[in-house]
Amino acid sequence: MELLTPEARVLALAPDAPSICIYDETARTVSEIEKVSAKDAKSYPEFAGSFSRIGRVLAPLLRMSPPAIDKPALGEVWNLGKLGLSFRGLPKKDAYRLLRWGPMAVADLVSEFFETELLRATIAARGIAGSFAGPWSAGTSTGLLWQAAMDGHAIGPAAFVKGGMGALTQALAKAAVSAGAEIKTEAKVERIEATEEKASNVVLRTGQEITARAIASNADPRTTFLKLVDPVNLDPSFLSKIRNYRAAGSSAKINLALSGLPLFSGLNRNETKAKLSGRIHLGPDIDYLERAFDAAKYGDYSTAPYMDITIPSLSDPSLAPTGAHVMSVYVQYAPYKLKEGDWNSRREEFADKVIDVLAGYAPNLKELIAGRQVITPLDLEETYGLSGGHIHHGEQSLDQFFTFRPVLGWAQYRTPIKGLYLCGAGTHPGGGVTGGPGANAAREIIKDFKASRI
Repeated sequence: MELLTPEARVLALAPDAPSICIYDETARTVSEIEKVSAKDAKSYPEFAGSFSRIGRVLAPLLRMSPPAIDKPALGEVWNLGKLGLSFRGLPKKDAYRLLRWGPMAVADLVSEFFETELLRATIAARGIAGSFAGPWSAGTSTGLLWQAAMDGHAIGPAAFVKGGMGALTQALAKAAVSAGAEIKTEAKVERIEATEEKASNVVLRTGQEITARAIASNADPRTTFLKLVDPVNLDPSFLSKIRNYRAAGSSAKINLALSGLPLFSGLNRNETKAKLSGRIHLGPDIDYLERAFDAAKYGDYSTAPYMDITIPSLSDPSLAPTGAHVMSVYVQYAPYKLKEGDWNSRREEFADKVIDVLAGYAPNLKELIAGRQVITPLDLEETYGLSGGHIHHGEQSLDQFFTFRPVLGWAQYRTPIKGLYLCGAGTHPGGGVTGGPGANAAREIIKDFKASRI
C-alpha cells in the first residue's frame, strides 16, 4: 500500500479575501501568511512549534490503553509516570498551554495567536471536524491537541491511499489472510449470543453460527450493546451509560465525478495543482462556522455550510479518466435528525444547496459535474452501520475521551461480557482511520489469552 501526502496541508479560500495555503514546512507557510498579515506570519512559528512539542508528549497516549481509574495496574502506573516525566520536560510555557488549552473553545485559542479571520477559521475547523459542536463550544481545542499527537501538527494533513480507500481495505485483508485469518463478506451479523458470564457465538443473518473464545466488535458501542447483544445480559447502569453515549452525526459527504478541474476564484493558475492537492477549506471566519452549527442545533442543515474538500485525483490520476477528476466534499452541518422532513426526501435539495455554495468559489463547477453521490448521516447508519450516522462512532468530546471512551470503567476494550471486546473508533484513541483502536484492542486480547482469562 502506498500513501500519497501532498506538501500542501490545506488551502483556505474566502469569497473576498486572499487565499492562504498551509504547508508541512513552517517557513513556506510563513511566506504564505505574510501576504495577508505580517503579525500572523510572526506568530505562526511559535504556534506551530508549541503544538509540535506538545504533540510529542501526547503521542504515546495513542498507543496506550487507558488506565483503570479505580484500580490501575502496575504497568499502567508506569506508563503514566513516563508520560508525567515527558510533561515535566516541556518548556514551562508549553506545559501551561497544554493544561489550559484542552478545555478551551478553539475559537479562543486561535484568537490568541492570529488576527486574520480566514486563518483563524481554517485552524479552528480541525477542532470541530465531525463533531456536533461549534468553534465557541468548550473543549473543542482538544481536536487540535489530538491532531498534534498524531503527526506533530495542529492542522490535519491530506493523505490519500494510492488506488483509493479500497486499496487500504485490500491491503488489510491481504495482511490478515497471510496471518491465518479467514474473511467472510456478505455476512451480516444478526446477533452476538452471550450469557451474563461469557460471549459465545456470532450468529449471521444466514443462520450460521461462529463460535470463538474471543469476539471483537468493530461496530460502534451503541450498535454492539443495543442491537447485537441482548440487553438482559448487561447491567442496567452500564446500559444507561451506553444509551447516554452521544453519537448523533453532524456530517454529510458529497462525492463528485468531474469532467475537468474546477477553476477556483482568486487562485493563480500556475499554483492550482500544487495548492489544490491538499485539503481545501471553505469557511471564511469563526462566526461563519458558528452560524453553520446554529442550523444543526435547531434540527436543520446549514445553507451556508463549512466544507472540507479534497480532489484526490490530482495526487493519484488513476482514480479518474485522463483530464477528469473526482472531488470529495465533507459538509457540516447536517444533523442526523431533521426537524422538518427526513433525509430521504431532502437529500437532493441539500446537495443542490451545497453545490450552489461551492460554485460561488469555483464558478465553472456545475458544468463539470458528470455525476454525484450524496451520503447523509442516515445513509451512514443504514448503509455503513454507524449508529446515529457519526463518522467517529461517537462524539470525541472531553466527556467521551480516553478513560471515558466509550464509558468510564470500560475504556480498556473489554466489556462487561467476558470474551467480548470493542475494537472500533468508539474506543480510544477514536476515529480518523489510524488503526489505533484495533491495535490497542488486539494487545489487550492477547494479554487475556496469555493469562488464560478467556
